[in-house]
Amino acid sequence: MSAAGGATTGGDPKSLRQFAANLLATLATLVRKPRARVGRPPFWTSPGRLCVAAVVTIAVVAAAMAFLDDRATHGARNLPAWLVATFDEITDFGKSGWFLMPAGFLLIVIAAAGLRELPRIARLVLAALTVRFGFLFLAIGIPGLFVTILKRIIGRARPFVVEDGGTLVFMPFIWKSEYASIPSGHGTTAFAAAIAIGTLWPRTRAIMWIYALLIAVSRVVITAHYPSDVIASAFFGILGAILMRDWFAVRRLGFVVDRQGGVHALPGPSWRRVKAVARRLLNA
Repeated sequence: MSAAGGATTGGDPKSLRQFAANLLATLATLVRKPRARVGRPPFWTSPGRLCVAAVVTIAVVAAAMAFLDDRATHGARNLPAWLVATFDEITDFGKSGWFLMPAGFLLIVIAAAGLRELPRIARLVLAALTVRFGFLFLAIGIPGLFVTILKRIIGRARPFVVEDGGTLVFMPFIWKSEYASIPSGHGTTAFAAAIAIGTLWPRTRAIMWIYALLIAVSRVVITAHYPSDVIASAFFGILGAILMRDWFAVRRLGFVVDRQGGVHALPGPSWRRVKAVARRLLNA
């Protein structure tokens, strides 16, 4: 990505033009043709594997609808009030804004930093950070946007809407929050974040998976969703983040594809270099 490509600062019109040029160059990098590579394509680019994953998920979701949703929802309604209140606080951390707003803000800051005259090493550090924050923004934001539309098309009633009317109440295309139960938006965000952040920083994987499972459980405990809703959200969140990772990998943007089709994160700038660039920008 080339949002931090470096340019001379001038009057406001010139700076704005250069800022826009940096952003356009970054977008152009995202849609460039895949780079030549040796070996297999990424594992999940196979239509056959995607179909198998979809079929398995549909079967598990259907089983949850038939055997788990009603029991889990009745159990959640009988939980102690203090426990429900605790999970009501936890569930708020499943909102996409916790990830998209910081990532988007940092992308804008880096694009603005690219308007200054910087040494080559500083520009490379900023470019590497642009790739990583751009990946996080898209890997979490795109699955979330897709699910936001899909759940309103499906129109499944949430548990708190039909307390005694069964678990399979649908009003497709009604476009109301009360009928946007499956898939869970919070769950999609949480599982996408677990994959995206864990892919870039493997040491965080255990923490991120605990976070995703807590968000998923919280949605059932507060009767905002059925278990089948969060199972479906896990599918969309995980697969969406993986496919975005693979999109970056075949273009050698932050990731690389090995000969067996595995995808690995490329080394990023060290914390020492990031701090050095930040100090330079603050003191400029």
